Amino acid sequence: MRAICVEDDPRQLERTVALCRELPRLAEARGFARAGEALAWLADHAADVAILDIGLPDMNGIDLAAAIRERYPDMPILFLTGHAGFAVEAFAIHATGYMLKPVSPERLAAEVDYALSGRRLPRAARVSVQTFGDFQVLVDGRPVVFRRSRAKELLAYLVDRQGRSVTRAQVFAALWENGAYDRSMQKQLDVILRSLRATLRAYGVEEILEVRSGHLRVCPELLDCDLYRFLNGESGAVNAYRGEYMSAYSWAELTEGYMTRNRRGDL
Repeated sequence: MRAICVEDDPRQLERTVALCRELPRLAEARGFARAGEALAWLADHAADVAILDIGLPDMNGIDLAAAIRERYPDMPILFLTGHAGFAVEAFAIHATGYMLKPVSPERLAAEVDYALSGRRLPRAARVSVQTFGDFQVLVDGRPVVFRRSRAKELLAYLVDRQGRSVTRAQVFAALWENGAYDRSMQKQLDVILRSLRATLRAYGVEEILEVRSGHLRVCPELLDCDLYRFLNGESGAVNAYRGEYMSAYSWAELTEGYMTRNRRGDL
């Protein structure tokens, strides 16, 4: 799980991030000195808990929490501040916790543990991916409509990669096969990626896609996917497979061949 920490005091921010990184429930903690930086990062990434100061240079921490809640209604929000007088406002927006500086490592650990233990499944767990036959994505049982067919294929390719990171060049080679990855096509791929992100954002499930340092991946743990259940040896998925996998895409043939050879569950 991942935490974001927003604090304008550099030393306090460094300490909070360091403490979070020591917590066993958190795989990652990121720090931001300004509210705008945190919101910009959240536009392309997902987090599981936010730890916010009240007094920030560009936005009040209460307003920042409200902005985060508009995008991620279920995200637990903890306040870590030197101002005791904002507790009423904090809990009015349903903050999970309110801590005063300086906070002890034990108190911070307890608050983070409480915040995460009470969470429901991530919103993206509502995403169901069907790969047997034609590729389809559903959110709460409703099919996702992609603005561009290549954007849909891009997501399909990332699902096929099973959470492994791929470069933009690898994506291009799969989607365009013998095409030349020149400047023009790089821009075209950027358009496709932006379209995919916009579609996922519109359905409120942008956290299933991770884009970092020129690499792309899906987060398999946030998907209910027949391919992944098949590979895990679940009998229902193995029995449901009829020899067709992402039929519209030629690059899917390797995975289809593997699944067909092992369709009896002898993985």
